[in-house]
Amino acid sequence: MVKLLLSIKAELENVTDLAPASDDFDYHFKVKCNSCHETHEKFVTMSKSDGTKARSGKGTEADFVWRCDFCKRESSASFEPNTTPLPYKAEANGDFSPLLTLDCRGLEFVGFRHTESAWKCVGVESGTPFPEVDLSDDYWSDYDEKASQAVSVSGFESKWSRAP
Repeated sequence: MVKLLLSIKAELENVTDLAPASDDFDYHFKVKCNSCHETHEKFVTMSKSDGTKARSGKGTEADFVWRCDFCKRESSASFEPNTTPLPYKAEANGDFSPLLTLDCRGLEFVGFRHTESAWKCVGVESGTPFPEVDLSDDYWSDYDEKASQAVSVSGFESKWSRAP
């Protein structure tokens, strides 16, 4: 089993706590087989919301079970138990910060597409919630009425690394 850490970075303007908007957030990952080392051409979707675990061929339970198109080996991944994604804070602005950790068996995630599902954040000074941050254009902006200032998220990036 390999623990993979997904870290993100972004340029936040007058907002903090950037995070997936809901528990049913669909994560879109690029997956690579650890057996034949081929990368699947399409993104796969993994969600924490269904709450049901699928049985992999090895008799273990997982949040995501995948069979490689090339070598036909079955692999799986699971969200770390009892954890939620860590919000990206304004203090980390422009630096990578951990978002979530996944337990992977026989596969690795090598990409993350953040543009498919809604995010959320709050105004730094006012605490104004912004529950539907749409990053489909790799940029989001709005206006915080309480703080009388523009707010935005841009320059979103992600990276995978081995978790300690």
